Amino acid sequence: MASLPPQPVVLRPLFKPKPWGGRRLAELFGKPLPGSDPIGESWEAVSLPGHESVVAAGPLEGVTLADLVSQWGPDLLGTAALADGRFPLLIKFLDARENLSLQVHPKPAGDDSAAWAPGIKHEAWYVLHADPGAEMYIGLNEGVGPDDLAAAANTPAMAGLLRARAVTAGDCFYLPSGTPHALGGGIVVAEVQTPSDVTYRLYDWDRVGLDGRPRELHIEQGLANIRYDVPEESIVQLRRTATSPWQADRITTCPRFQFDQCTAGVGSRYQVHSGHMRVWIVLSGAATLDACPLRAGDVAVLPAACAMELRVTDALHWLDVTVTREAL
Repeated sequence: MASLPPQPVVLRPLFKPKPWGGRRLAELFGKPLPGSDPIGESWEAVSLPGHESVVAAGPLEGVTLADLVSQWGPDLLGTAALADGRFPLLIKFLDARENLSLQVHPKPAGDDSAAWAPGIKHEAWYVLHADPGAEMYIGLNEGVGPDDLAAAANTPAMAGLLRARAVTAGDCFYLPSGTPHALGGGIVVAEVQTPSDVTYRLYDWDRVGLDGRPRELHIEQGLANIRYDVPEESIVQLRRTATSPWQADRITTCPRFQFDQCTAGVGSRYQVHSGHMRVWIVLSGAATLDACPLRAGDVAVLPAACAMELRVTDALHWLDVTVTREAL
């Protein structure tokens, strides 16, 4: 490891069975889903206690993401700050065969400087697939206040307090910490977030877990962490052309990360060296980054100090994620 220079790597997914999950990640991306349990989440890039990505193939196969951070340091991260000493992003695919719980993540205390604190989670959903009529719940309907939520907690009435949104593939939504939300059944998304696994469930559709027991709810914590001031223009952001050698549109920007929706035609060749660490989520097509092959469903980490050549062998569609919080 120590003798190997920074280079692009594809990470191996960690599959998470969930009672609301399905098997669609095998259908969409050919993911080797284990067993027969419903798989709700595929953690594609993570470095959290008990959850650690490793390199999927190549000379660094089996090396952990934490080891890459430790060994390559600024050559990997560029100016990106760590989150609580760890890799500053968590990337997932979510397959919701059924509705997820109505939930909220801890909001920062005071100003947004607390957003790297343990538990704080800002996230964005990019819709990969949506069944006809599928919808998700994000934010509160106009006029909903704390008393309404307290009265509806752990009842079906809570769903009526959140804004239901019809979705199609290609839609994108940003959810700052404190935004109540639920992914709806029949939807698959790529999720970009700050690294945390803290969720407060307010209602879970009277569902039981895979163990047959009711799932834990967190009514008091959830109600205490709901924000009532998240503007619509933050959740659904205006898309704009991004500066890039390939075709790219900036679709999400927040104080901790941003990402572009990118496309490149078959046979295209580009030099990739921006001085920033990037995480690429490959949605369709195929390409190589130097000797690192990319295919649909791959999530690759591109070190900041690495100059690479992108060669597109099948029209490529991907999300290009960068960290917007710099190290001091």
